[in-house]
Amino acid sequence: MPVLRYVHRHRVRYRECDPMGVVYHAHYLDWFEAARTEALRSAGLPYANLEAAGVVMPVVEAALKYHGSARYDDVVDVEALFPEMPRVRAVVDYAVRRTGESAVLVSGRVVLCFLDVTRGRPVAAPALVVEAFERAARDPSRAV
Repeated sequence: MPVLRYVHRHRVRYRECDPMGVVYHAHYLDWFEAARTEALRSAGLPYANLEAAGVVMPVVEAALKYHGSARYDDVVDVEALFPEMPRVRAVVDYAVRRTGESAVLVSGRVVLCFLDVTRGRPVAAPALVVEAFERAARDPSRAV
């Protein structure tokens, strides 16, 4: 059972589209980041708190699969799903759908690591992360 699930709603902007009105492929990664940071915020873990603790979360892997196209002015739901408790790495699965539709337009996975800024080395998930995810895991409204 997933630890944390969050849905971020986004209206496709004109500047995100190519001349055919189709979303340019790289913008999905931006939407993934927005969904991920809002998911953390919803779990009581604003990213700024991590930075204040001297930890950042760089992306170490990213994979996307394009099943369909979002277009200018579509409203899409970007689902961010944390399938497991973060350890040294945090895995996030994504699905982008037009709001109200079940068909997945884009799916993806991003893997991040926890990095101690001072030492420049990977570290285990800090206590504030573990505590936030444990709270989210106990809250059935945050998991699927």
